[in-house]
Amino acid sequence: MGNAKPRILVVDDEESLVETLTILLRREGFNVISALSGGEAIDKLDGKLDVVLADIRMPKVSGIDVLAEARTRYPDMPVVLMTAQASLQSAIQAVNQGAFHYVQKPFTNNELLTILSRAVDFGRVTSENRSLKREIRRRDRYANARPLGQSESFLEALNVAETVAPTESTVLIQGESGTGKEVVARYIHGLSARSENSFLSINCGALPESLLESELFGHVKGSFTGALRDKQGLFVAATGGTVLLDEVGEMVPATQVRLLHVLQQHEVIPVGATEPVHVDVRIIAATNADLEELIRQGTFRSDLFYRMNVIAIHLPPLRERRDDIPLLAEHFLKRFTEQRNGEPKQLSEDGLAALMEYDWPGNVRELENALERAVAMVVGSKIGREALPSRVIERQPAPLVSDETPDNPTLEVIERAYIEWVLRAEGGNKTPGRRQARMVDAGGCGGSARRPRDASVAAGRLPRLRRVDVLAARPKHSGWRRLKPERGAAHGAGTDAAPRLRRYRSVPRQRSAARSASPLDNCRNASACPGLDTGPGKSG
Repeated sequence: MGNAKPRILVVDDEESLVETLTILLRREGFNVISALSGGEAIDKLDGKLDVVLADIRMPKVSGIDVLAEARTRYPDMPVVLMTAQASLQSAIQAVNQGAFHYVQKPFTNNELLTILSRAVDFGRVTSENRSLKREIRRRDRYANARPLGQSESFLEALNVAETVAPTESTVLIQGESGTGKEVVARYIHGLSARSENSFLSINCGALPESLLESELFGHVKGSFTGALRDKQGLFVAATGGTVLLDEVGEMVPATQVRLLHVLQQHEVIPVGATEPVHVDVRIIAATNADLEELIRQGTFRSDLFYRMNVIAIHLPPLRERRDDIPLLAEHFLKRFTEQRNGEPKQLSEDGLAALMEYDWPGNVRELENALERAVAMVVGSKIGREALPSRVIERQPAPLVSDETPDNPTLEVIERAYIEWVLRAEGGNKTPGRRQARMVDAGGCGGSARRPRDASVAAGRLPRLRRVDVLAARPKHSGWRRLKPERGAAHGAGTDAAPRLRRYRSVPRQRSAARSASPLDNCRNASACPGLDTGPGKSG
């Protein structure tokens, strides 16, 4: 029976018989737990028992009831029934309900020990067999259902998911919409010990507050208008499994309090009920929002965040893992063609190039939808650029200010980019743009700032040039206007008084408040301006 002492639960309403069996079994190496009633036996049932020995005839709760409860909770646990009034009918009933064996009183010690030893061996072999089958299925799912990706950032996220999957820790998955948060959540569930049980998910932002609480925690009949019968909540329905709370950042504060209670106490109180219900579920939360920012805004509870953020997994957007686009595209094309029973389709070179150039704001979901459309529209086996949605193949305008810094930009590049930026900010009006550009030479940065002599000094965020013609308009000459002489002593008496001249300039348009500010607007000194180097002792 192995080195570890087998644990046995002995159940009979005759105290003397229980004491006798306890002495006998302990002498034979059993770890004995005793109960004097069927109700007490049910309370002492647990998964660590190797075998149950119970009398059939007991008041209130019989041995058949103990058998049924044991089979429900622990299908692999063998149960041996004994009785002083044996009959063929009762023996058949016991075996049909799952009893391992049936013993008639009185019995010899050797007879009982032989049956119990066989029961212990049978239970352990059955349990090991079930565990091995579960492991085989887990490995098959691991091989076939592992999320696709080979970029470093995505593989790091998968490694964290695979590490925490066998544990019971709560997981928080963060990432933009369409990055595959639910896919990773199902992957974690498939690798866990709960994989044989349910995986249920709910979008917290798709339901109003009252309906969301009813779906999560359940309700009792009459708790609100329309509650015609008791309803089991998601946490109870998924007992033994996993619950995914998608878009958990959309949950209102009142529901957040109830969710915090579930995480802390592992129990739910249905809407309208007073008694808590114990639940055994693993919770995985997912969101595309910045929960820490929501905490600062006061719309998300910090204690709930820290309770959920036991294991944090961040999924990178598709634009940061472009190396995975060909792999994902091949997978989606294969799946869609198999669903349609059509010939295999492949992307042409220009089609793949278009996919690689696009930024995919909708991430993997948008890529999947684009390829599904292409498979439906293309007749042949090649999917070209023209078969992709227009938003994918259209050239996206390059941003005026780039996050990438050119290597050793020349002064001409910096000046040209800045002139273009000013002209765009002024709506093509060159007069105020020219005045804004002169601020650099006139000390607009808080002094007589000098231009950089070395082209490599611009290490900050530099504008990216496009192929446009920047028109350098000549400044309009100032004009002089003769004023008519005014009457009065101010201009002298008589008609010989010299006419007064006044200089005028063209008045520029007022800048729109909606226009973006110049990079120099916030500068207060030359040292704060990127790309400007006054050098030691050169500040104004």
